[in-house]
Amino acid sequence: MKRILIIGAGRSTSAMIDYLEKQARKYSWNIVVADKNTEHLTHKVNEIISLSNFDIKDDLCREDEIKRADLVISMLPVRFHKFAAITCLKFSKSLITASYEPAEWKEFEAELDEKGLLFLNEMGVDPGLDHMSAMKVINRLKAEGHELLGFETFTGGLVAPESDDNPWKYKISWNPRNVVLAGQDGPAKFRQEGKYKYIPYNRLFRRTEIIEIEGFGKFEGYANRDSLKYIEKYNLGNIPTIYRGTLRRPGFCRAWNVFVQLGATDDTFQIEGIGDMTWRDFINSFLYYHKSDSVETKLYHYMHIDQDSDIIEKLEWLGIFDNIPVGLKKATPAQVLEHLVKQKWQLKPDDKDMTVMWHKFIYSDVITNKIKQLTSSMAVIGENAEHTAMAKTVGLPLGIAAKLVLTGKIKLTGLQIPTIPEIYDPVLDELKNYGIHFNEKIQEWKNQDYHYH
Repeated sequence: MKRILIIGAGRSTSAMIDYLEKQARKYSWNIVVADKNTEHLTHKVNEIISLSNFDIKDDLCREDEIKRADLVISMLPVRFHKFAAITCLKFSKSLITASYEPAEWKEFEAELDEKGLLFLNEMGVDPGLDHMSAMKVINRLKAEGHELLGFETFTGGLVAPESDDNPWKYKISWNPRNVVLAGQDGPAKFRQEGKYKYIPYNRLFRRTEIIEIEGFGKFEGYANRDSLKYIEKYNLGNIPTIYRGTLRRPGFCRAWNVFVQLGATDDTFQIEGIGDMTWRDFINSFLYYHKSDSVETKLYHYMHIDQDSDIIEKLEWLGIFDNIPVGLKKATPAQVLEHLVKQKWQLKPDDKDMTVMWHKFIYSDVITNKIKQLTSSMAVIGENAEHTAMAKTVGLPLGIAAKLVLTGKIKLTGLQIPTIPEIYDPVLDELKNYGIHFNEKIQEWKNQDYHYH
């Protein structure tokens, strides 16, 4: 009887656990879900699923669980994957994660190949579904002989239209810390019409573009970390344009940029006296001193915000001017802001979230010699605050990949991400059964004199 060990029981695991439980009944598998706290999953315990409480840093408990597993899935933050990876190597176990592949894992490649093990990373939604859906189109266009001239891709985890009831048009369906720290891991890098481009963090949320997804309206996109590394990962050669980004609703980025410019997203130092501060005090701590000007006046003057700007409604709704205690004894600015948005952007029990993804491919049609644009889009709506679209789009690809590995349908070894047909074809095919599919539209490029210089 095969045993699946899932390490990490956060908000993105629910759909994966439900999926794997059904598969386990079919194939006579057992599932162990391990985390520091699993109390919220006690209702899941049955003859198939058991729980294990341990800290990933606890060597004895971690080794005991991993050596008894046939496959390990880590749903922990990326900084903790190394503990699972080293132990999986020690006991010759394959590992699947939803996180970006750590660069230092390259040193595992020889041992993985020697032992016939698979470490499959980037199997969630972004990274994950973005790779699979993009590569399916890229490889198809190449097979038809077309020349790719541009590739742009955007993903967003947002609130569904029917639960959109705040001026930010946003609620959190994933790790709130990542929301606050987004964009801080170096400048955004991409290529546009043959030219290398860079956007530093302090300009990231002012360099946006508007994207419309049929049936779901307009979004704004800002650039993700390093798009350039996907030129090699996607085998795109000298493609003139490549750009990866994140989606929000229009107006979000300009308002969020206020916190970036203030320094309120900084995670590098502790704020003195935070235990005695109100939210108003917290914002005021980043502003110049004036004996009579209000915090509002100072902020709007400093940030050049007009009195009729819709940014004001967003900031006031968030409560940053309230004389209410912050409620933390020790924190960085980013942790204080995270504490605030977790309260204000929380999904209510019956709220629905939404995951959206949009790709644009520009290519020269080998048959007509015309420049064409292919767009591919996906939108998934969650059921409620527990069964979210984010959990579905992160967890189902992981669960399907686990099934394919355990049933021998994926025979790959070494370090892998889902950019090859052996992985993405069966995963994408099965995801259609769960309402996760992409709609394509092809049209001729408006400017047939497309070129880069």
